[in-house]
Amino acid sequence: MKRNMAQWMDAILANPHKKAMPILSFPGIQITKDTVRDLVTDSNKMAACMQAVADRFDTGISVSLMDLSVEAEAFGCSVRYSDDEVPTIHEPLVTSAQEAEALAVPAAGAGRTGQCIEAIKTAVSRIADRPVFAGIIGPYSLAGRLIGMTDIMIACYEEPEMVETVLRKGTDFLTDYAGKLKEAGANGMVVAEPAAGLLSPSLMEEFSNPYVKELIDSVQDDFFLVIYHNCGNVTPLLQQIKSIGAKAYSFGNAIRLKDALEGIPSSSMVLGNLDPAGIIRSGSPETVRRETLAMLEECASFKNFVPSSGCDIPPASPLENIEAFLAAVRQFYQ
Repeated sequence: MKRNMAQWMDAILANPHKKAMPILSFPGIQITKDTVRDLVTDSNKMAACMQAVADRFDTGISVSLMDLSVEAEAFGCSVRYSDDEVPTIHEPLVTSAQEAEALAVPAAGAGRTGQCIEAIKTAVSRIADRPVFAGIIGPYSLAGRLIGMTDIMIACYEEPEMVETVLRKGTDFLTDYAGKLKEAGANGMVVAEPAAGLLSPSLMEEFSNPYVKELIDSVQDDFFLVIYHNCGNVTPLLQQIKSIGAKAYSFGNAIRLKDALEGIPSSSMVLGNLDPAGIIRSGSPETVRRETLAMLEECASFKNFVPSSGCDIPPASPLENIEAFLAAVRQFYQ
């Protein structure tokens, strides 16, 4: 369903009662009775999971799977699959400048990106009561998977040209892929760039921001809203992050969310940041409720604050804990 997302966001900022917008998809396997492996390899099951989550939980948005192996696999990386855990990259693909130069840029739709595009098409035809957001990895985080996270940190100093070659190719692919997700009917996308949280401000300005901004600028308009997600310790990087031009920002529990709310312009939504693993996955409903209310007490005075999880909620998170989070948000604003 096509929406004017600029008007949608303005309405949220103007409303003193916020609806929670957690990064919530994988726990839907407990409703559909599929495995994670089923979900990430079958577009129909991806869409059915998104629909099941939307039917079960009254959230502000629907978010597709945050599977950060999809784009690297399209480039040729091998992936480890599991029935109950999110896929991971088995080993990096690029180990030298020569391999970076030889790296072929896949077409959008290659590998499982085609299934993700199809899943969005199906999901938007079934979920009409809230915006549907696609998920996509950020350029530096993709480069980190192609080169290896330890190796790319070293290469930023010792072989910056190699890193920039991979970033250029990765951004070209991601821009094409984002356009296809937009064409499929998504109302926006969540750009996951967690690896950039490991960079210094100057390295972030060189190796992440220009490429993220290019990706965002290629698709963001009044009808397509971008949420930038970084679950690292980004407090020293807020000056750099707010310059990329996303309409909304999602932060993890590695930071005090109030710091981000004080550093990000009030014209942009700030989502976060209940601990998805330590609290939602491993806590009790009462713990979830208590921690949610504490977060709200500290942050709800900011008009651009939107309650959310600090990152993707793990597949095995108890559904009653997710319900406790949403109930606590409703209770607070009522």
